[in-house]
Amino acid sequence: ETVSWPLPRRWEVSAVPMRPEAPVIAMRMAKGYVVRRLVVPMSTRKLILTALVCGLAILLAGGIKLFQVANDEKRVEVLSFGDEATLGDMTVSVVSIERASDATSVTVTMTGVDLAEGAAAGWRMLADGRVSEPIAGTGSTGSVAACASVSAAKVTRCVVRFAPAESAPTVAYLRAGEQRQWAAD
Repeated sequence: ETVSWPLPRRWEVSAVPMRPEAPVIAMRMAKGYVVRRLVVPMSTRKLILTALVCGLAILLAGGIKLFQVANDEKRVEVLSFGDEATLGDMTVSVVSIERASDATSVTVTMTGVDLAEGAAAGWRMLADGRVSEPIAGTGSTGSVAACASVSAAKVTRCVVRFAPAESAPTVAYLRAGEQRQWAAD
């Protein structure tokens, strides 16, 4: 009987061993006729040896990766106040940080791209063991909204306010998959 591929839905695939040491994959019709057989002879010793070789290869690859990670030196560059950094298409700088009992105010400059909104979304502050986002402030220079729009033609200088911090803060800006950090010397 001639069979075309793909098989009709009434056919099923089942594993029927001919001998214990030779697994057989058979496609059978509903009537029970064997259409095609694939015999793959494999002994238990060969299977165990193959599994051991694969396990050793995995252990070797893992050891090499651990060696690479152990020798990989990640250097985090912390900039000083006034230093400019370019992240994607935006050039930013932290001018100063003022800590008060009600908030930590960070004066920043941004330029390089025309954005109507969203420029301030990348600012973060690390202090007291936690990372915080800007809080809403008051006034034209004290709010996150003042930093939201940026022009490519002129430098935007504004104040980003964070929650009050007890320890010396580190300020970071994230944009285009990059991050730069500023801290007092």
